Amino acid sequence: MATTADMRTGLIIKLDNSLYSVVEFGQNKTARAAAKVWAKLKGVDNNRTIEHTWNSGDTIFPVRVERRNYQYLYKDDSGFNLMDTSSFEQIIVSESLIERPELYKDGQECFVLVNTETEMPMSVELPPSIQLRITYSEPGLKGDTATRALKAATVETGATVSVPLFVNEGDLIKIDTKNGAYVERVKE
Repeated sequence: MATTADMRTGLIIKLDNSLYSVVEFGQNKTARAAAKVWAKLKGVDNNRTIEHTWNSGDTIFPVRVERRNYQYLYKDDSGFNLMDTSSFEQIIVSESLIERPELYKDGQECFVLVNTETEMPMSVELPPSIQLRITYSEPGLKGDTATRALKAATVETGATVSVPLFVNEGDLIKIDTKNGAYVERVKE
């Protein structure tokens, strides 16, 4: 058992028989009433986003979650096929559990969040940044480094990323997996 004092971003809690991840939280204090703790929650086992308020000190029910290393193998009609890097056991995960599915390439390292009570995968996420090669882009122009102008580029997974004008086809780039944005060009 935990209380609202244990609330933190990323905590997964059970609320109304569904699992939610805490995206943001805070506390409201007034002179006349008791303090309240509010949280913006994102559904782990559903696609809902809700806000919930508790009285300060109320009991919350956190779920123990393990983050396990997996390797993305391929995608087929049944879903995304992943392999545990320690036991070499393979699992199939539906696309709804995958964060940024357009950025996965064969052999890519990823992390599976597993509910330890049921041993069921809850979500799959990539490392904070990944490196992908650009397969198609309009030609870059020399000297276009001063402005913040962007152009669309297709990476090896088929995803489209906005990149600066000086990035060319064949370049290796670093992508932030949280928002899918270009970070920098990688030196080879």
